[in-house]
Amino acid sequence: MPTLGVGELVIILIIVLLLFGASRITGVASALGGSIKAFRKAVRDDDEVPANKVEANDSTDKKAETKA
Repeated sequence: MPTLGVGELVIILIIVLLLFGASRITGVASALGGSIKAFRKAVRDDDEVPANKVEANDSTDKKAETKA
C-alpha cells in the first residue's frame, strides 16, 4: 500500500482549498477547535464531579448527625 508523501498532501490541500474556499475551511477549523475544547472541558468536569459530590454528601451527613 503506497504512502502519502509531502507532494501528494500538498496537491490534496490545494484541491480542498479550491473546492471549499479559504473562508469555509477556516470556519470548519474554528468549529472543530471549539468542539475539541468543549469535549476536553466536559471530560475534565466529569472527573471532578464525583469528588465534589462526596464532599457534599459528607457535609449533609454531618448536619443530619448534629441535628439528631
